[in-house]
Amino acid sequence: MSSNVHTRICQNLELVIKGKAEVLKLVSVALLSGGNLLMEDVPGVGKTTLAKALARTIDGGFKRIQFTPDLLPTDILGSSIYNPNDGTFHFEQGPIFTNILLADEINRASPRTQSALLEAMSEQQVTIEGTCHALPVPFAVIATQNPVEYHGTYPLPEAQLDRFTMQISLGYPEPAEEKEILLGQKKRHPLESLQPVVKLSEVEEARKAVREIAFEEPVVDYLLALTDASRREPRLKLGVSPRGSLAMFRAAQALAWADGRDYVRPDDVKELAVPVLAHRLVLDTKARYAGVSKEDIVSELVAGVEVPA
Repeated sequence: MSSNVHTRICQNLELVIKGKAEVLKLVSVALLSGGNLLMEDVPGVGKTTLAKALARTIDGGFKRIQFTPDLLPTDILGSSIYNPNDGTFHFEQGPIFTNILLADEINRASPRTQSALLEAMSEQQVTIEGTCHALPVPFAVIATQNPVEYHGTYPLPEAQLDRFTMQISLGYPEPAEEKEILLGQKKRHPLESLQPVVKLSEVEEARKAVREIAFEEPVVDYLLALTDASRREPRLKLGVSPRGSLAMFRAAQALAWADGRDYVRPDDVKELAVPVLAHRLVLDTKARYAGVSKEDIVSELVAGVEVPA
């Protein structure tokens, strides 16, 4: 098994999402690490298109849930339906039973509804009415939230944020790339002709191969030094959790594998520090009102922790 799977995924996504090669690399790494993805971005830059393109690229199932204040957990998970003909109940699966689930504008739903995703994101299963149901393999949540419009939203709780392997942003395209987007959709959307290039079984094989990537003890110690520094940072109320350390561990393995190496380097940890760690941090009140950026804090921590030789 080679990193050719990663290359095929990225090249196929680039047919639809223009000029964002580095972001698409992170999308593939998050998928191959077995993680979930949070996209915080302005409207209209291609978040939904990216999720659809990823599902089509791996020939997987895709479901989209528009999160709204009146959305209920059963609208995500499913529920038992009564059959009057024989007097029995049967379970009707909700949209969560798919390979790629797009939770669109996730912060518009209530915390109760958001919590319906917690078990699925951590354990790839859901418990409904006391019965455990396994989710399709592979399974990943891609969630979006709008950083501009906060009216009628519920901030994601720390427990929810911690279950996302990475937080990324597509951002606006450059003028030349936006021109290419416009001309490329003159007759139809490129997504309509996008073909699968990777099988679901290949994704699972790749995930197993990622876990075999060597992570030498000095590099593990470097990773842990970063997370420990976040817990001792005075501007933070909450640093990186052990779950965050594990997410970094898996993501660094996936990045090394994607780059064709069988071992993790400190540079892998440094490259992933902001997308994997920043969204897990909670600023204290003084830092928040002073406009301190969590991304800047992570960058400072990276600069301040000694890299192993």
